Amino acid sequence: MAEPTAPAANRFAAGAAYVDGRFMPVGEAAIPLTDWGYRRSDVTYDVVGVWEGCFFRLDDHIRRFRASMEALHLKPRETDEEIKAILERLVRLSGLRSAYVAMDCLRGVPMPGMPRHPAYARNYIAAFAVPWVSVAGKEMCERGLHLIIADTRRIPPESVEPRVKNFHWGDLTRGQFEALERGADFAVLLDADGNVTEGAGFNVFSITGGTVATPERGALDGVTRLSVMELCEDLGIPCEVRAISAEEFRNADEIFTCTTAGGIMPASRIDGRIMGNDRPGPLSMRLHDAFWAKRAQGWHAAPVDYEKVDEVG
Repeated sequence: MAEPTAPAANRFAAGAAYVDGRFMPVGEAAIPLTDWGYRRSDVTYDVVGVWEGCFFRLDDHIRRFRASMEALHLKPRETDEEIKAILERLVRLSGLRSAYVAMDCLRGVPMPGMPRHPAYARNYIAAFAVPWVSVAGKEMCERGLHLIIADTRRIPPESVEPRVKNFHWGDLTRGQFEALERGADFAVLLDADGNVTEGAGFNVFSITGGTVATPERGALDGVTRLSVMELCEDLGIPCEVRAISAEEFRNADEIFTCTTAGGIMPASRIDGRIMGNDRPGPLSMRLHDAFWAKRAQGWHAAPVDYEKVDEVG
């Protein structure tokens, strides 16, 4: 039977999920407790946003998701095109026009009698679409984020490569508690050499003397980060990808962060130091405004076909 999608009758209105070949309301989604994806964080993931009925840079997210799976020797049965179709179907089932859409690839466990080695474990896809989630609230973004540089150091790329999205968030979570204790919103972590890497779910940029800079190592190659670099090129703003020391970051003219779940989010304080007039800086806001203006014009947009009828068991 065709599943109704009118909000009043839609059992997927709170969110829709897909787990290992089956679609269901997000509240019914579950994975086995014994799977290594859960017990060992043996999983990779990606997140793409839907805004005003359109995915943003869907192909880039799928490309990065596949690269992460290959790096971790995860081989689900779904092709890239099938994963894209699953994500669109989730959004369509939910009826959401603005959504946070996540895709995971998890490692299960080996079948009985097989070696207890990850090479013999089954791999599968799980995904969900829920109402839009932003890393920072509206008021926080308007006043500018309050950041700290945490004492906790980022897990080194030689141990866990941050370019492969992963659930190894122990260091990032510890940093977030440092931020809470120090009255800040978010923490930024340094690497072993004292250079800036990233925060909990976001990339970082500094601006000094009109030049934008972002770390070259120790952070995810964010899709929104890529968008910022494209915007800088379009606007004629110098942008460098290089090491940024803690001292340079603390003394920057402006700082901003970026993420799928929030776009460009400028900061106004770092380690208690007030930048500018304690509000987001002018160049940060120029990039912020350009980002959302281009999004409104359909930049890198993939519209969701809400009219297609899906069969759900």
